[in-house]
Amino acid sequence: MTADFVSEVERMDEMAEAARAFAFVEEEDAEREERAFAALVEAKRIIEALLFAASEPLEESFLAERLPEGVAVADAIAALREDYASRGVNLARAGRKYYFRTAEDLGWLLRREETQQKKLTRAAIETLAIVAYHQPVTRAEIEDVRGVAISKGTLDVLLETGWVRLRGRRKAPGRPITYGTTERFLVHFGLEQISDLPGLEELKGAGLFDGRLPPGFGVPKPVDSEALTADEDPLEDETDQLSLIAGDLAADEDDGECADERADAPRDDAESAD
Repeated sequence: MTADFVSEVERMDEMAEAARAFAFVEEEDAEREERAFAALVEAKRIIEALLFAASEPLEESFLAERLPEGVAVADAIAALREDYASRGVNLARAGRKYYFRTAEDLGWLLRREETQQKKLTRAAIETLAIVAYHQPVTRAEIEDVRGVAISKGTLDVLLETGWVRLRGRRKAPGRPITYGTTERFLVHFGLEQISDLPGLEELKGAGLFDGRLPPGFGVPKPVDSEALTADEDPLEDETDQLSLIAGDLAADEDDGECADERADAPRDDAESAD
């Protein structure tokens, strides 16, 4: 047996050992990928079950706490959203919460005869738009934008719909209440986040402006963060929230709001007829 032959045998043994090691690594990688895929599938099943059983949108953090270890909630939601993209039910987002809803093109199937709800007056719609774009905003600031006083009850109606909420109190004389939109507002209007509201160019494209806008006119970028801003104080408690809004309305009346309401009343009545 020559030295060359022995060397060749040894080289072949080394190659065989390397091949076995490579195959082992490949097998480990395959098993790891299989486990990761199985965990993702299980995570999607968990999210699916939770959302179907929920009566309202669920927080992303709530879903994340219930997923298998090592699975990112964003990955699971993205995969589940893709699964449902072409189905009759879609996975939708409102802020940091998720829920299932009927696909938009199939909404007509679910229509049924029902008592028509009273529509919002134009004054209420204007007020809602101002709150959405300017939040956090006070009653006085809403009136400044509209140019007229808010009719008594307009904010009450928006609060009852659940589209507007009491945020806090402005750090200013009188400490007026500040208002903002809610998660229900996003869900009702099919928005994932408040910044999805149309900007100036989109509003122009929709024909809502005739092009004769004053110099410097702009549409503010809406923000609906749960956190209070630097110029807001928190409301004391839930009971105080009700007394605050009652006091806010009473204070406005004492300042002469009744006269403003009479001036604005014909407009709002006409708007109600619309």
